Amino acid sequence: MRVVIAAARTGGHINPGLAIANKIKQEEKDSKIMFIGTTEGLENDLVPRAGYELKTVEAYGFNRKLTIENIRKIIKTLKSKKDAKKILQEFKPDIVIGTGGYICMPVFMAAISLKIPTVLHESNAFPGAAIKALSGKVDEVFVGFEDAKKRLPKAKKVVVTGTPTKVEDLNLTNEQKSKIKIALGLKENLPVVLVFGGSQGARSINETMLDIIRTNKNTNYQIIWAAGQSQYDIIKEKLEDAGLAIHNLKNAKIVPYIYNMGEVLNACDLTVSRSGAMTITELSKVGKPGIFIPLPYATENHQEYNARVLADSGAGKIILDKNLNADILSNTIQEILTRAVS
Repeated sequence: MRVVIAAARTGGHINPGLAIANKIKQEEKDSKIMFIGTTEGLENDLVPRAGYELKTVEAYGFNRKLTIENIRKIIKTLKSKKDAKKILQEFKPDIVIGTGGYICMPVFMAAISLKIPTVLHESNAFPGAAIKALSGKVDEVFVGFEDAKKRLPKAKKVVVTGTPTKVEDLNLTNEQKSKIKIALGLKENLPVVLVFGGSQGARSINETMLDIIRTNKNTNYQIIWAAGQSQYDIIKEKLEDAGLAIHNLKNAKIVPYIYNMGEVLNACDLTVSRSGAMTITELSKVGKPGIFIPLPYATENHQEYNARVLADSGAGKIILDKNLNADILSNTIQEILTRAVS
């Protein structure tokens, strides 16, 4: 089977695409898979690293305000249909799969014009603009949440599949967990709090974690913190201003991105994160408690909706972004870790 996967910009779009690709290769080893993305997103790192070919086209996200810049972006994105069509004609895929985001617009317009079978996957309960716009034109839409079905009234066929992920419950022994901690530069005898804000980082979470480290609140636990590639250098400078070296912190390890997230999730004791659909899926898989700080500007407030799925079942706590500070977050961490140990 020959497959094209459209996935770009963030881990929330790219990682489900990679999980789908891996599953296809597992089932049909001779399958040929190509990704189409942009020149600016995280796909330029993650896709080749996973061993898949990546082609790029020019595509942009834009907001609803009618500005000259937005009009330019719309025109460039629509024009890139020609480039996407050329890629598809050369590769000759049996199917085109998209995992949401603006990259889907030119790729799927091209695929539909060439009469190639098309499938979209939407991880969130509230479908994004590209999914909504294309849902009535593609052959099928797969969704991560049952609630998403009613929000796609124009779709020909909607199937609830959950969100594909590479993360699994590894059932690690204590010895295996210790090896992962040592490899990360962490201590074996302290609880581990994994902090991440999505592939691009989350500014409010990062600022709060900086305050926790600067005020030495993490004496009873240690932090492995994926700060985001775009924010890592900013955090490094802010630590230096406080007289701290990013590579020599007490009970804390800061990195731009965690590539072995499956292992680290299995080895940690608690997570602090946003609550995108991928995060909710991964934590459910490994059974780890989480502290969720939903992105306040997410469409239809869908991240808070996602977080409540786990919080209502006792698998986590929610701190709204407007209430977030170092004292509240550190106290909540201490409370959960104390309860987990006792």
